Amino acid sequence: MPPSSIDTGTDKLLAEVAGHVATVTFNNPAKLNALSRDMRAALPDLLKTLNDDADVRVIVVTGAGDRAFASGADISEFGDQRTSPEARASYDHDQAGLVGAWAEVDKPVIAMIRGYCLGGGLLTALQSDIRVASEDSLLGIPAARLGLGYGFGGVTALLNLVNPATAAEILFSARRFTAADALRMGLVNQVVPADRLRDTVYDLADGIARNAPLTVAAAKSAIRAAAQPPQQRDLARVQAQIEACFRSADYLEGQRAFAEKRPPEFTGR
Repeated sequence: MPPSSIDTGTDKLLAEVAGHVATVTFNNPAKLNALSRDMRAALPDLLKTLNDDADVRVIVVTGAGDRAFASGADISEFGDQRTSPEARASYDHDQAGLVGAWAEVDKPVIAMIRGYCLGGGLLTALQSDIRVASEDSLLGIPAARLGLGYGFGGVTALLNLVNPATAAEILFSARRFTAADALRMGLVNQVVPADRLRDTVYDLADGIARNAPLTVAAAKSAIRAAAQPPQQRDLARVQAQIEACFRSADYLEGQRAFAEKRPPEFTGR
């Protein structure tokens, strides 16, 4: 069955579903897939649509072409959107809403990174659960070269992956780090040759999609909770999701498939 497209409201943000895997593509190659206002505005509704679709089990996020995942926010918009206190307040409000939308996604998200992954592009990749980069990728946060203040939420997302000294190096230097550097730092899970990137990512996505969706969702909730301060952890929700696994038809199917020495066929129920 051919992939089905989803109307995002802008041609700069593409989405399609093939089987149980959705692909979201930042489509602004003329600006190295810089995240424009209309792209950021369209993302929350798109993420909700994909999260509510029971057929979607994994989301892959990538950039159009082979030069960039996303080169950051569209700097040409900064004069209007990030200069006056009022404009900055509006921008920050929208950005907080976007981060919140990512936080509501309870399905695995994989960032497929090729080329530049900078600033807001890297922050977007950090919202993913797994990051796979090509060997020719460059990652970094150039805020210190632009004179803008990097938000606490972005720093927190960075510190969820790297230690404080590494975060300081990334933020203070504003350097572009190679994919090998990013792997060493813990920013990415895997680095592969560019011609193997797509196959690697979709093999991983397909493998995850074949697993029990309720189990994967419960694991994602537990991972998120573990990264939060103890007073903010919704452990009751995590425990409820774990209990739902044991009460599911998929749990029985997993046992039957094991006994019958065949691949399980999970339905998410």
